[in-house]
Amino acid sequence: MTAQILDGKAISADIRADLTQQVASLTAQGQRAPCLAVVLVGDDPASHVYVRNKERACEQIGIRSLPHRLDSATAETDLIELIDTLNEAEDVDGILVQLPLPAHIDADRILGRISPAKDVDGFHPSNIGRLLQRRPGLRPCTPYGVIKMLERTNTAVAGKRAVVVGASNIVGRPMAMELLLANATVTICNSKTRDLAEEVGRAEIVVAGIGKPEFVRGDWIAEGAVVIDVGINRLDDGRLVGDVEFEAAAQRASWITPVPGGVGPMTIAMLMHNTVEAYRARQV
Repeated sequence: MTAQILDGKAISADIRADLTQQVASLTAQGQRAPCLAVVLVGDDPASHVYVRNKERACEQIGIRSLPHRLDSATAETDLIELIDTLNEAEDVDGILVQLPLPAHIDADRILGRISPAKDVDGFHPSNIGRLLQRRPGLRPCTPYGVIKMLERTNTAVAGKRAVVVGASNIVGRPMAMELLLANATVTICNSKTRDLAEEVGRAEIVVAGIGKPEFVRGDWIAEGAVVIDVGINRLDDGRLVGDVEFEAAAQRASWITPVPGGVGPMTIAMLMHNTVEAYRARQV
């Protein structure tokens, strides 16, 4: 078996095209465009690239981007004051604080300060709690994007055995909750999991987000499984690879995401989706 490729670029392009039409319809009716405030603290090069990509997506869709670039020495109290101001701003629908933050700033405190109604990353404890209770509000972008990709495979998630490799707050845990919401039978694997190969080998859906290059071996994958690789790792030779041994896994899976070009574009697409959803919710 040779896996079909789940093309995140193509799927995300469809989502963004739909959002572009939605925003154009809003502005044609005389309404203001949705607005996303993007807060970047410090000089992390990767963060600057990610923020530019998000701002470019806003521009293409017609969402107003409101940038805030802060010095790496910015005090936590000053960042909290900015977030409070953005929470109160009537013309701001979504707030994104780019991670990681400088070491002297408590990221959990900052993310918890964002209004849940404007938390377009979906990281606020209130939004995570709503997802756990099967009453989703704004949903974490990467796991939500994975669900949209699974929909494109026409795979019935309900009843499937799903394994999530990695238990981070950003990917692994909310991914498990998304799969539970879709009525899959879910196992979360972490660094203490015994016989990881056996757990992966039983899965009909595998989502890998552990942050280690090619950690999930291709020969662990069950025949016909759907493989979603959230990882992106740069090797010493400059190549980008995922958390799954792609070539070997692709010989066994029914569907597989490439790296790059798989889950990454979906994360930005779902951020844009959440911004439009937050806008609509505030107009009620």
